[in-house]
Amino acid sequence: MVGWLYVLSGIIMALLAIAAILPPRSLVGIQVKRSPIPPVSAGDRLTISIEIENQTLQPKTLLEVRDILPFVLGEPAEQAIDLIPPQGVFKWVYYYQTKKRGIYRWHRLYLRTATPLGLFWCRRSRPAEARAIVDPKVLPLSNCPIIDRMGEKDALKFRSDRRGFQNASEGLTRALRPYRVGDPFRLIHWRTSARHGELLVRELEVMTGGQEVIICLDTAFTWNSDDFEQAVIAAASLYFYASRRQMNARLWTAATGLLQGYRVVLEALAATNFNEEVKPDSYLPDLPAVWLTQNPGSLNGLPVGSRWVLWRPPDSERTEKNLVNHDYPGLTIKGSEELATQLQKRLW
Repeated sequence: MVGWLYVLSGIIMALLAIAAILPPRSLVGIQVKRSPIPPVSAGDRLTISIEIENQTLQPKTLLEVRDILPFVLGEPAEQAIDLIPPQGVFKWVYYYQTKKRGIYRWHRLYLRTATPLGLFWCRRSRPAEARAIVDPKVLPLSNCPIIDRMGEKDALKFRSDRRGFQNASEGLTRALRPYRVGDPFRLIHWRTSARHGELLVRELEVMTGGQEVIICLDTAFTWNSDDFEQAVIAAASLYFYASRRQMNARLWTAATGLLQGYRVVLEALAATNFNEEVKPDSYLPDLPAVWLTQNPGSLNGLPVGSRWVLWRPPDSERTEKNLVNHDYPGLTIKGSEELATQLQKRLW
């Protein structure tokens, strides 16, 4: 009887040794590769693609992969893998719903297994750099007086040129569109109209094409967090609206200075925050700007021809009355109303 006890004890000890040794070995030869994560807008889903490659001549079974995202982004994602063939690849694609803009980074992926006996877990990490850009939303503005009225005084000097465009039968054609009642007959493109079987009218280039507008987000001020998120959305929306109007649009923040280009601007707005320090080479140039702020005092001394968008501070009623007669027109934003509607209102 005692002999059998020794035998059973030996078998148990051997199984325990095997259960402790084999899981680490089963994770040897596994490499991971993460594909670049396409940028998305806040509220959309991130697409995260990972390849787990078995570089050995033995199959890998019963694995668990864990992608630990930054806690501000969300909970870790997990995936169970039954089998990876010898020198095979398992592709894992999952989607993550975003809630807030930002640039998120994480660096490692974790593999664990308890194969073959399930008595002991072994976990190992693999380098897998990740960078997810969640852009602010861009509101689909159909009109925006604060942009449309930029440079009204400067536009006077172009009036004669504009009149020349309107009176010309030949000029810089931007596009063709169907004829509408009231369009001048001299603008009909007869050759193309005959080819398509309907009257098509030329749209001539307008003078706003070279007009410059700077969207300035006052990131050096201490904002209310919710109001600042609205201001970032407004900055992105105004920039894209001005670009669609063929204006030379640029973005300014305290930390970045002047920026231009869709992807560059969206990435800067995804990363920005309030209370930023103004860098020596990032001071606001003396050019007409759209100033987005929660600091009423910063509205004094804006460059000539500027506009402003003010998020109401706590003493909003008193502040608003004081701003009605400001030198430059602008908007006051109420947090309780829809932002897109307010950006399309007429100015003070």
